[in-house]
Amino acid sequence: MSGQDGKPSFLYSLKAVLWSFVGLRRKSDFDKDEVKLNPFHVIVAGLLAVAVFIGILVTIVKLVVS
Repeated sequence: MSGQDGKPSFLYSLKAVLWSFVGLRRKSDFDKDEVKLNPFHVIVAGLLAVAVFIGILVTIVKLVVS
């Protein structure tokens, strides 16, 4: 999922963050990501994943309470 210039795309970073969020990463993937990922993309993807996760939790709580 690299772009035209060899740099990884935001979707690649998002995929890596989501797999890490679940805790299911292969050592080989982690080693590749260590040198390949853009730190800015990782931060944005992490914040996005946390926001979606909190939104899902709030929705579930609202459904259960009502």
